[in-house]
Amino acid sequence: MRTRVKICGITRIEDGLAAARAGADAIGLVFYPNSPRHVEMETAASIARAMPPFISKVALFVNAPADEISRVLQQVPIDFIQFHGNECPDSCAQHGRPFIKAIRMREGTDLVAEREKYSGACGLLVDTYVPGVPGGTGEIFNWSQIPREIAGEIILAGGLNPRNVYEAVTSVRPWGVDVSGGVELSGGIKNASAIEQFVRGVQHGDRDND
Repeated sequence: MRTRVKICGITRIEDGLAAARAGADAIGLVFYPNSPRHVEMETAASIARAMPPFISKVALFVNAPADEISRVLQQVPIDFIQFHGNECPDSCAQHGRPFIKAIRMREGTDLVAEREKYSGACGLLVDTYVPGVPGGTGEIFNWSQIPREIAGEIILAGGLNPRNVYEAVTSVRPWGVDVSGGVELSGGIKNASAIEQFVRGVQHGDRDND
């Protein structure tokens, strides 16, 4: 199985193209104003339209009003929505797009129960829990919290970078991995070389898992 790769927090066309050239499967566009990776609608639309074929565009929201999400979907060619807040299953499912639900892992989080709760999601993304921060913390959580029987279904995030993604892929064996700050020069500005190293680390992990 090949581990899929999403490069999140893209704010520039050149960074999205660098992700595509490196072999990423998806890019993430953040529509959360408090994030250093927040992107304005016009810029997001330009980035999305510049992507080559077969690169999925994912819009990330945190407890956003439904009308705000609808405006983005009308103006930006989005393939998936990623909900990173406290959104309920019904609100996630009302926008006519496949959605990913982010689960912030804290002690006692039951991923099997969360999978059942968000049964309409096309996937769960598991991230590190930090109070008051919905994502992009740069911190790793204890991967042993992920039940082995569903590890192959989840998207692993939280503190990943070119140095640790090989271990993440070989030990967790997730469906996909998601990185943002781990391949950046600064908030929202990606490092093309780091993206390439990250994707190579994933590919090496896949080969060693065979």
